[in-house]
Amino acid sequence: MTNHPRPGGRTRLLVLADRIDAVVRQIGEWATWLSLGMVLVTFAVVVLRYAFDIGSIALQESVTYMHAVLFMLGIAYTLGRNGHVRVDILYERLSRRGRARVDLIGTLLLLIPVCILIIWLGWAYVAESWRVQEASRETGGLPAVYLLKSLILIMPVLLLAQGLSNAVRNWLFLAGMDEALPSVDGEIGRA
Repeated sequence: MTNHPRPGGRTRLLVLADRIDAVVRQIGEWATWLSLGMVLVTFAVVVLRYAFDIGSIALQESVTYMHAVLFMLGIAYTLGRNGHVRVDILYERLSRRGRARVDLIGTLLLLIPVCILIIWLGWAYVAESWRVQEASRETGGLPAVYLLKSLILIMPVLLLAQGLSNAVRNWLFLAGMDEALPSVDGEIGRA
């Protein structure tokens, strides 16, 4: 991506958006490996259960943990790749500038407030889980449920960061910086 000097610090904003995108992309790419982990652990659970008559609550719960981590960390990654499902009535018919306006307004009026609300409502819930060092209710289950519940706060923070990056890109594009938006392939923030 070319980064031409512009007045008013726009290039700094674009650099910040690129950095946010890179961090979210790295976390998302790491999280995708959990899908392989889920398959392997599920296979192990089945083999242990039916071939050796051995059950493991911890292994079964680990699949649930990996599933939660995969989705909670993958949400921002998917937003950054423009991969979320849209109910498209008019969006595809709009010009690129029209779509940038819709995306900017949607981010500012919907995404950011919802992320802030999730953080606000989830804070006490996660804090209480940490306070009591919440563990699995199942005998032999995984001990660190409080770490899993921390995703309730991590997910909206990552989503908020990616949303801000997208908002900056759309704002810069609407202000005349064509290189702020991704190319047609939908990939945002290619460093």
